[in-house]
Amino acid sequence: MKVAKFGGTSVASAEQLKKVANIIQADKQRKYVVVSAPGKRYKEDTKTTDLLIELGEKALTNENYDEQFNAIVNRYAEIATDLNLSNTIIDEISASLTADVQSDRSNADRFMDRLKASGEDNNAKLFAEYLNSIGVKASYVNPSEAGIVVTDEPGNAQVIPVTYENLKKLKERNEVLVVPGFFGFSEEGNLVTFSRGGSDITGAILAAGVDAELYENFTDVDSVYCANPNIVDNPKEIKELTYKEMRELSYAGFSVFHDEALIPAFRAGIPVCIKNTNNPSAPGTFIVAERDYSNDPVVGIASDSGFCSIYVSKYLMNREIGFGRRLLQILEDEGLSYEHMPSGIDDTSVILREKQLTPEKEERVLNRIKSELNVDTISIRHNQAVIMVVGEGMTSFVGTSAKATAAFARSGVNIEMINQGSSEVSMMFAVVSEDAPKAVRALYEEFFENLNELPIPEVVEMNK
Repeated sequence: MKVAKFGGTSVASAEQLKKVANIIQADKQRKYVVVSAPGKRYKEDTKTTDLLIELGEKALTNENYDEQFNAIVNRYAEIATDLNLSNTIIDEISASLTADVQSDRSNADRFMDRLKASGEDNNAKLFAEYLNSIGVKASYVNPSEAGIVVTDEPGNAQVIPVTYENLKKLKERNEVLVVPGFFGFSEEGNLVTFSRGGSDITGAILAAGVDAELYENFTDVDSVYCANPNIVDNPKEIKELTYKEMRELSYAGFSVFHDEALIPAFRAGIPVCIKNTNNPSAPGTFIVAERDYSNDPVVGIASDSGFCSIYVSKYLMNREIGFGRRLLQILEDEGLSYEHMPSGIDDTSVILREKQLTPEKEERVLNRIKSELNVDTISIRHNQAVIMVVGEGMTSFVGTSAKATAAFARSGVNIEMINQGSSEVSMMFAVVSEDAPKAVRALYEEFFENLNELPIPEVVEMNK
C-alpha cells in the first residue's frame, strides 16, 4: 500500500493530470493520493496559490478582486474542459470559492488560510471527478472527514497525534482516496494550513496514519541531486540518503521536499521515494533510516541566502551565568527565531533569517543587547549565505573538514563563520551571498569529482 503525493507542477494542467491518472492506474497499491494546488504551467505562469493570496489581500482591503477570482475559476475550468468533465464540477468550485471569499474577514489570518487551502481542496475534488470519469473508482476526502487534527496556528499548523488513529479508518475503504494537501482542522473546527509547501506534510501524515509501505513524492525531477543544477552543471543523482541528511539539505535550500514532511515518515519508519511525474519509470531517490556511506561520506551540498549574523563579544562571557539565555530572550521578545549560534569563550554569533528584521526591529535588538548585556562589541552583517556540507558518513572519516576548507581556499571565497552540530551530520559555512555559487561549485568538485582523494575512514581501537 502506497501514498502518492503530487506537487504543483504535476497537477498544473489537464495534460499533467492525465499523467497522474496513468501513474495511479499503473500500480494498484497506490490507494491514497494527495494533490497540491495547480502550479506553474510555464516559467512566466502564476501559481494558483499566489493568485489566491492576491485575491485574499484585495478582499481584505475591500478592493475589486474580480480579475483574480476569474483567473482562478478559469484555470480550473480550462483543466475540466480539457479533461471532458461536465460543468457541474466548475459550478461547484466557483460556488465554493465564492463562499470562501465572502466568509468572515474579522480574523485576517483565518480568512487567508481558508482561501489558500481552497487551491488544494478544489483540485482534489476535480481530480477525483476525473478518475471516476475514466473508470477508476475514487472519492474526494476532506481532511476533516479523514480526521487530520492540527494545532490552531494559522499558517503554521502542527499535527496532533490523535490524527494517526483517526486515519486508520481509511484503510477500510476500497476505492482510490484523493485528499487535498496543505491543511487540516483544529480541535475547535477551524481550518488551519501548514507552512507553505505543506502538501508534502499531508502526504507524510497520511502515509504514517494508514501504515503505508512507501510514501512516493512526485515532482518534476528524476531524483534529488548532490547540488543545485542551477549552480553546478549536471550534478550527480543521489540514489539513497537518510532522513537526517534530507532534512539538513531541505533546510539549506533543497526545495524538492519540505523538511518538516520527513518527521511523520521518520517516526513511522516509512521510506520515502522522490519520483518524476514526467518520467515515472526513473528509479528516483529513496529516503531511508540508514544507508551505506562507506564510499559516500558526503551526500550533498546545499546553499541558501537571505541570512544575517549578529556578532557579540564580551570579556569573560563564558563565566557569566545566564548570558546566553538573556541574549536569546531579547530575540524571543522581538519575535525572532535563530538558525545557528556558534560560540567561543568571549564571543558568540547568532545567525537569523534576514526577512524577520525591519530596520526598527534591528536597531531595537542591537540597542537592547548592548545595554542590557553590557557587551564590549556588537555588530551585524547582512547579505549572508549559508552553505551546508551534509553526510552522516562524515562522523567516520578523517579529513572531511580539511577538504571543505581547502575548496573554499582554492575558489578564493572567505569563510565568515563555521559551525558543526554535535551530530556531525552537517557542516555549516557562512559566506557573503555573491560568493555562494562559486563556493558550492568548488565543494562539489572536491567531494564528487576528486573521488580518488576521498578521506580515509577513521579506525578506533578500543582498550582491552
